[in-house]
Amino acid sequence: MRKTPEWKDSIFILLAFCMMILLYFSSSMSYQDQNVQPFLARFLSGEPLKGLLERVQFSYAGNEVSIQASGYAGFIEFFIRKAAHFGSFFLLGTFWFLGLKNKSSSYVLAALVALLLAAGYASFDELRQSFNPNRTALMEDVFLDSLGAMTGISISWIMSRNFLNNKSKRKKLKFR
Repeated sequence: MRKTPEWKDSIFILLAFCMMILLYFSSSMSYQDQNVQPFLARFLSGEPLKGLLERVQFSYAGNEVSIQASGYAGFIEFFIRKAAHFGSFFLLGTFWFLGLKNKSSSYVLAALVALLLAAGYASFDELRQSFNPNRTALMEDVFLDSLGAMTGISISWIMSRNFLNNKSKRKKLKFR
């Protein structure tokens, strides 16, 4: 069901571009400029939950992720960084989908285009990082970014469908 594009759709597309610009500048910064370990070391000086977290150990991009390998602050920072990847591309996918859903012939097409735009940008961003000597490009980050975008698109789709269904039910109630 094609809806008439509204001004809000253009706002969401503008937000998607703003998010891409923010991601571009963020990934242009060196790791040292983004390092939050000194802050975490001070803020979490008591190392809360360390006994529980010491049991967590896994591999990401061929590197061990654990308190033993990275230290407490480095371990926590890893999760903050990966949450930032997921969250920023969650927003990017959401903005693209919400901006395109009324401009395309179907939600499926809008979702597919939004996912391709977000995943394509994730790939471009990681490729660009490979040319920066202070950054590491990881295919695992592209997958994480794409998963974030897919999650944002899926939630937006479900909420949009529910909103439309509720709106049509309200119209039916008014005219009875």
